[in-house]
Amino acid sequence: MYRIGTGYDLHRLEEDRPLILGGVRIPYEKGLMGHSDADVLCHAITDALLGALAKGDIGSHFPDNDPAYKDADSIQLLNRVVKIIAGAGYRVENLDCTVVAERPKLRDYIDRIRQSIAECIEVPTNRVSVKAKTNEGVGPEGRGEAISAQAVVLLMERQA
Repeated sequence: MYRIGTGYDLHRLEEDRPLILGGVRIPYEKGLMGHSDADVLCHAITDALLGALAKGDIGSHFPDNDPAYKDADSIQLLNRVVKIIAGAGYRVENLDCTVVAERPKLRDYIDRIRQSIAECIEVPTNRVSVKAKTNEGVGPEGRGEAISAQAVVLLMERQA
């Protein structure tokens, strides 16, 4: 049996914050604002995984008003969700993601991001796709005010 899930997230860019995408720190003068480390890519993937099994969303598992998740490492939260998925009898078959950011240019970091995510979700790197797009100057991403991410995941039931 297969299950498909989608996820989306957006965070504002602010000075004096680190920029972390897919668990990889990206050198840039701004970072994403949020209660956790605001890793927008991990958040979108987390929602896709949870959505595939109708198990809520990131906020229902890791509320932003809970001090336990202040500055939390989102790649670790994602790994906790992978354990939930495994406990429900499923595994990730493949993952396709898109990050929308006018700047910084992400091309040089894509392979490291893919590897980081693949290790976290316990699949070979060739099952993880990460694409970087600009928004052609349109909207908050295009104006350099925010970064967004989308994810689609295919889960497969584990064989007994």
